[in-house]
Amino acid sequence: MSTKDNAAAHQLFSLLESRYALRALWALRDGHAQTFRLLQDSVGGVTPNTLNTRIKELREAGLVRHGSDGYALTPTGADLLRRLADVQAFAARWAASRPAAAPQDSFHHHKDPPSWH
Repeated sequence: MSTKDNAAAHQLFSLLESRYALRALWALRDGHAQTFRLLQDSVGGVTPNTLNTRIKELREAGLVRHGSDGYALTPTGADLLRRLADVQAFAARWAASRPAAAPQDSFHHHKDPPSWH
């Protein structure tokens, strides 16, 4: 992987690591546009200021668009979610292959992590 590719991957992961970024993308996965209020309810627990910041970042990244019907994924955003399904499949295989006695990490997921399918 080139330095340019590494930088692009780093930028993408930095964006996705931002609080509520993945949850906002996930909330838009069905392809139907959502108003700000509906998106806020779908994401859950996010303040309007934080959601505004995330939406701005996701729009600038070309993953989310805003139209007269509300917020929706761009084709690039939909492609990203399809590719993240591969990560979910990998994670399931990886978790199944770990020894039962292996210590669990301390990473806290929100109570109902989304299924990528």
